Amino acid sequence: MSSIPVPPYGKAPLRTVQVLGGGSAGSSAHVTSLAAGLVARGVRVTVCAPAEADRAYDFIGAGAHFTPVPRRSDPAALAALRTVCAAADVVHAHGLHAAVRAALALRGRRTPLVVTWHTRAHADGARGHVMRLLERRVARAAAVVLGTSSDLVDRARRRGARDARLAPVTVPAPRRPPGGAAEGKARVELGAVGRPLLMAIGSLVPHRGYSTLLDAARDWRGLDPVPLTVIAGEGPLRGALQRRIEAESLPVRLIGRRDDAAELLAAADLALLPSRWEARSLLAQEALRAGVPLVATAVGGVPELVGDAAELVPYGDAEAFAHAVERLLADPARRSELAAAGRLQAAGWPTEDDTVAQVLAVYDELTERRG
Repeated sequence: MSSIPVPPYGKAPLRTVQVLGGGSAGSSAHVTSLAAGLVARGVRVTVCAPAEADRAYDFIGAGAHFTPVPRRSDPAALAALRTVCAAADVVHAHGLHAAVRAALALRGRRTPLVVTWHTRAHADGARGHVMRLLERRVARAAAVVLGTSSDLVDRARRRGARDARLAPVTVPAPRRPPGGAAEGKARVELGAVGRPLLMAIGSLVPHRGYSTLLDAARDWRGLDPVPLTVIAGEGPLRGALQRRIEAESLPVRLIGRRDDAAELLAAADLALLPSRWEARSLLAQEALRAGVPLVATAVGGVPELVGDAAELVPYGDAEAFAHAVERLLADPARRSELAAAGRLQAAGWPTEDDTVAQVLAVYDELTERRG
């Protein structure tokens, strides 16, 4: 059994502050995993995030200290963050808005800032211009930018990052792998008994590509039996999507945000990812781990994440998406092949320990530079 490295006798532990701005499920889960791994290696970790984030992701349970800091960037919130960061050896921000706040809190200090880009801004027009300016400011303020996919690393370099590196993160494995009984119960609950179950998970926002998914679902009404498409997630498009589902009598259900989404996914015949862009998609990771065949758009970091273990189609091409799903539903052997390939692909991803070790190496490098 290997021992966990701890600080040498008489040497103070490394102190790091992890900053979240609310963040996505992926970045929040990553911080919980990262905090647990760093604490196990003798690092003192403080997480700064909105109070509701700790209730959802239990940073304290991972061994971190927790300081609630509101999402807003008003003087009081920045002052609170600045106070917490004052004692840190390294500050690590996750996401654009958290990084902007961390950079402001560290203004005038020599404390190195590490920024992980888990995703990119999805905005056009004037708001998109502002987002690009913020990305440039963050990239130049950071000592190191870690991108979770190659295209994010390239994006950081284009924005002026001095040091940008690929740092794939892996979501924690499910605590309790779903079994046959749990999967059967999920299908009954969702209304997918005796018919294929297609599962999509993600916030109901434009870049997720759900309008294309609904276009594809029109074609599936002619199949026998008609598959049920279930979308787990919440967001500003819920009303518009629901109205369209009802108006066109589409075989689609919106079930809102679910804590058991991974279990529901494991019960599905196919996982669907129609996004305009993704880095290391949570849905893709969970689907391949669970051996659920995936149909996804060939965008962002998806191709390098899944390799040959998924059916990839162009973004926005509803016909191609629909036909890929129809082919798989009609071909059990191909579904079995993809299920096995997905598990094999997932086995080659970095582990949580690999991720922690890479991040800790960056911290050590930066603190040695300062020393």
